[in-house]
Amino acid sequence: MSAVSPTHAIPLTTLYSEHHGWLYGWLRGKLGNRAEAADLAQDTFLRLLGKRDAAPLREPRGYLATIARGLLIDRYRRQALEDAYLEALAQQTEPTTICAETHAIIIETLLAIDRLLDRLGARTRAIFLLAQIEELSYVDISQRLGVSLPTVKKHLVRAYTECLMLAAG
Repeated sequence: MSAVSPTHAIPLTTLYSEHHGWLYGWLRGKLGNRAEAADLAQDTFLRLLGKRDAAPLREPRGYLATIARGLLIDRYRRQALEDAYLEALAQQTEPTTICAETHAIIIETLLAIDRLLDRLGARTRAIFLLAQIEELSYVDISQRLGVSLPTVKKHLVRAYTECLMLAAG
């Protein structure tokens, strides 16, 4: 049996040896940080290991760059959430000390919520946030957004269902 990955027409080791240097340089240019670029380059190739489709790569660098861009977006999104969380902690009237493990769990939870909100769609997300963050009534949401009360209810049921699915699994 050959050492060909199911995702690639060429072995992953060959893909790595031929394109890792280029990817690392590309990421270093984007990040301005050697260590982060090295980590992200490794993460990109790790992501390839998890791919299950059998299509050969016609443009390996384009494919690698696409994966790396997604990882960059994830990294920026995570950092923005973490920064917002730390800012919220700093604004507390009493100092709050949180251990590293709890901090990591909170950030992972915030990322899961962020992904959930991203999946909801603009109107459902807006209705959900008005209900949960601003604590508006269904009638107030309906009036603010200029939508019917049944529309508000329908979108909130969808949002709550997604939340339940997230909590369950």
